[in-house]
Amino acid sequence: MPGKASQTEHMEAAHGEHTESREEEEEGLGGLTAEELRQGQEAALALEARMALSAQSLVRAEVDELYEHVRALGQGRFGRVWLVTHRQEGTVLALKQLPKASTTLRGFLYEFCVGLSLGSHAAIVAACGVGLESADSYSFLTEPVLHGDLIGYIRPKVGLPQAAAQRCAAQLASALEHIHSLGLVYRDLKPENVLVCDPDCRQVKLADFGHTRPRGTLLRLAGAPIPYTAPELCAPPPLPEGLPIQPALDAWALGVLLFCLLTGYFPWDQPLAETDPFYEDFVVWQASGQPDHRPRPWFGLTPTADTLLLGLLEPQPRRRSPVSSVRGFLGRPWRQREGEAEEVYPGEDEDSG
Repeated sequence: MPGKASQTEHMEAAHGEHTESREEEEEGLGGLTAEELRQGQEAALALEARMALSAQSLVRAEVDELYEHVRALGQGRFGRVWLVTHRQEGTVLALKQLPKASTTLRGFLYEFCVGLSLGSHAAIVAACGVGLESADSYSFLTEPVLHGDLIGYIRPKVGLPQAAAQRCAAQLASALEHIHSLGLVYRDLKPENVLVCDPDCRQVKLADFGHTRPRGTLLRLAGAPIPYTAPELCAPPPLPEGLPIQPALDAWALGVLLFCLLTGYFPWDQPLAETDPFYEDFVVWQASGQPDHRPRPWFGLTPTADTLLLGLLEPQPRRRSPVSSVRGFLGRPWRQREGEAEEVYPGEDEDSG
C-alpha cells in the first residue's frame, strides 16, 4: 500500500517581473508564458489582500467556548481536524486546529485564505469563512467529510475497483483544473489529502492547501524526492533561486496517484533513473515507443491506461499532458482483469462533479 509521505518542496522566493524572450522563458522558466506568469502574480496579490482582511476579522475566543468536539477526523504533522458542533446553533462542521507552537500567523492565514479563494467546487472541501485565534492555536472551519481519506480505501497490490478509480480520477482532475484556472498550483496531491464522502468512493474532495502556491513561485527541492515529486524538481534548478512552479507538477502527481489507484503500489520510490531501477525501466520503456515491452509494475494495465499515464508521467514538463487529459480516457477499461471491464461504461463519470 502506498505509504504516507509529506511534500518535500517549499517556497524559496516569490514572484518577480520576467521580461525574457519566449525562448528564454521556455528554457529558464519551465515553459511558463508571460500570460501565465501574470496570472500567477495576480493570484499572489489577491491572496495577500485576502490575508490582510482575514487577519483583521479573526474571531478571538477559545474553541471550546463556541464549539463542542465530537471526534477527531484526522491528524497531520502540523495540526488536527475535528468534527465539531456549534454550541448555540447545532451546526456540524469540521475544524482544523493548528498549534501556535508549530504554526505562524502568516502560515495559518495563507492556508485559510487559499481555501477561501478556491470558491465553490464539488471536488474541493468548502471553506466556511470563519477563522479563530485562541491562546494556543489558530483554527478554521470547513464542511465536514466523514469517511476518512483515500489512503484507507487503496487495497495493497490491488488498488480501487476500476469504476471507483475512474470516478476519483475525473473528480480530482476537475478540482486541479479549477485550481490551475485561478493561477495556483496545488503541489501536494496524495491519497492522504483526498477526503472520501461515501464508502463507495462515489464522491471525493481535495483538502489541505498549505502547499498551494501561485504559478511561477520559485521553489527548490528541500529533501529527498518522493514518488509524487516531478523529475524537473530533482534536477539542478534553472535559476539560482529555484524552479518556477507550473501546473505540470500537479499533472505528474496525478499520474502517480492514478497508478496507485489501479495497482495498489507506487510505480517507483524516486523519479531518478540513476538510483531507482523501476523509474529507469519506465523511462527506457517510454522512450522506446514499444507498448508490449512494459516493465513488470505496469502489467495488467490496458493500452488506454498506458496512454493516459505515459502522458501525465512525461519526464519533460513542456510535453506533459495537462490534468484535463483524463476526461478523454474515461469510460474505457484501464485494467486487464477478468470481470473489471464491464464495471465501466460511457457516462460513468457524470456523477463526479
